[in-house]
Amino acid sequence: MHLKLVEPTAVLIEADVSKVIAEADNGFFCLLPRHVDFVAALTPGVFYYWTIAHQRRIAAIDEGILVKCGEQVLVSTLRGFISDDLDMLETYVQEQFQVLDEQARRARSAVARLEAGAVRRFMQLESLRGG
Repeated sequence: MHLKLVEPTAVLIEADVSKVIAEADNGFFCLLPRHVDFVAALTPGVFYYWTIAHQRRIAAIDEGILVKCGEQVLVSTLRGFISDDLDMLETYVQEQFQVLDEQARRARSAVARLEAGAVRRFMQLESLRGG
């Protein structure tokens, strides 16, 4: 099979592989060369693939989509990181989640400020209207 793992701005992996293991909402699944064509929504986690020489490789991926069509396996993900060291993958994923959590916290704070400002303006308009 020919595997291609892509992010929006980069190709992370392009290789001939003998096996792929990924995780969807309903659990892990394995694709082998003669597997039926297949589409799956992937959950964030560890993505495994084996080279033709039967060497296991690992990547951490964010949510994404996997499409197997014939001998082609295309995986599109928002973010990915490749390493054969599980500890390094774990550290990378934890750091990325911390950054995303901080960005989400700032976004929620900005939305709350916007909502409070809108409520104040509506109250001012209501008082000007005499109600």
